[in-house]
Amino acid sequence: MIAKTEEDYNGLKEIGKICGAIRDELIAQTKPGITTKELDDLAGKRFEEAGAVSAPKGVYDFPGYACISVNEEVAHGIPGDRVIKEGDLVNIDVSGSKNGYFADTGLSFVVGNGSALSTKVCEVAKTAFEAGLKKAMPGSTTSDLGEAVYKTAKQNDLTVIMNLTGHGVGRSIHESPKHIFNYKNKWDNVQLKEGMVIAFEPFISSFEEEIYQKDDDWTLAVEQSKVAQIEHTIIVSEEGPIIVTL
Repeated sequence: MIAKTEEDYNGLKEIGKICGAIRDELIAQTKPGITTKELDDLAGKRFEEAGAVSAPKGVYDFPGYACISVNEEVAHGIPGDRVIKEGDLVNIDVSGSKNGYFADTGLSFVVGNGSALSTKVCEVAKTAFEAGLKKAMPGSTTSDLGEAVYKTAKQNDLTVIMNLTGHGVGRSIHESPKHIFNYKNKWDNVQLKEGMVIAFEPFISSFEEEIYQKDDDWTLAVEQSKVAQIEHTIIVSEEGPIIVTL
């Protein structure tokens, strides 16, 4: 989507604020002993209160209001009876729509005291996001963002997930540009334009560079690595990127 009107900007900011608030509340409530289903029930309640719709449930009939991934689960984790434990590496991913506008956001974090490696991938994901964000300007390309992410990972003796990407967003949950890779890809490279709306989401990994899909047809996972993601919906602007999901 290319945001052009005041209505576009206000609509994106409204749903961005809703998704960001739900993400932050779920993170605050993610403590040892709570189940991922209990967290998801809270997300559903907050979407209803805000007059918004969960994008995974509304668009893809996902079995939950939010994607909640734990440890080996990297993305699209299905909320259920899994109990959160001290030291778990958790990712909360919240996307939704209101009045025809969509936003998408996510964050990985360690519950309580976790391993040094879990903490490191979360910190480097944030650093990689900030490095890529500096490239999110009209005239730059999606590969400029990916290259910044990859370099940040390698500088910290880590790597990236190659087969998970960011994407365009705004009028639907996934739109053009279809991919924002976590590395430089000259064959799939789109120039950023004023008003372009993207979901930028670096995935930083301790070892593995590809995820696989579990038998539930949803959950994306790794075998033995620690993986962290940070995602925000951004409007590209000459004055600097506008993050609507803070």
